[in-house]
Amino acid sequence: MSRASRPEGPSGRTLRFAELVQGREEDLPLDEAALLIAAHARPDLDIGAELGLLDALAARVDDHSLDGWRRRLFIDLGFSGQVEGYYEPANSFLDQVVRRRRGLPITLSVVGMEVGRRIGLRFEGVGMPGHFLLRHDRDVYVDPFEGGRVLDSQGCADRFRAVNGPRAAFRTTYLDPVGPRAILGRMLNNLKSVYAGRGDVGALSWVFDLRRALPGAGPLEGREWARVMGATGRFEEAAGEMEALAELLPRHEESLRAEAAGLRARLN
Repeated sequence: MSRASRPEGPSGRTLRFAELVQGREEDLPLDEAALLIAAHARPDLDIGAELGLLDALAARVDDHSLDGWRRRLFIDLGFSGQVEGYYEPANSFLDQVVRRRRGLPITLSVVGMEVGRRIGLRFEGVGMPGHFLLRHDRDVYVDPFEGGRVLDSQGCADRFRAVNGPRAAFRTTYLDPVGPRAILGRMLNNLKSVYAGRGDVGALSWVFDLRRALPGAGPLEGREWARVMGATGRFEEAAGEMEALAELLPRHEESLRAEAAGLRARLN
């Protein structure tokens, strides 16, 4: 399927996302996969057109050095973190972040990575707990949330403690790079937390569909989804999900059936 094409319907978008994340990770187009997440929230999203906007952003970077990339994105265009309304879903959607030039650390990082890739500038994602960063070189990091601020490893440790508390123990392994699957998984986890807090079961349904498409997600992801349904009063559906999992997972059958029975008891 061409990257410029638009999969038809929710199931087509989910299948395309699964196709991408289950292929070779080195071939995974992070920009398209991130836009497919956004397309589940906005069914009319034209993914080809959105990829074109990223192309246009890259075309406006005249100096293909780190400084030129930073200057264009974070000074000229003003990309930076969304502080007020941090937990709005729009901050996790790549199309919205490109337009609003505001977003979460991880979504801003995806913008930075994908613009950089288009101009021959390589960045790796750094999944530091509590705050996502980019790595450009061995000890050169960028914080897109802080307006493209350049950090060394000590600066990253300081940022970690600013986010997680002054006594939080920093580990150098927190600066290890992560691949596109981990980035997409973290984006979906952010959305799961946001929609769970809002009790938006409809949105959580597609979030869990995409989470379960990720390699290594495991069948017990379905248990978490069933618990979400149960917490919102959908006891019959939740019990059915638990019972279906019990058939697939003999090692967990007893606990799954017990949870299903507890859910059905709440129907009375």
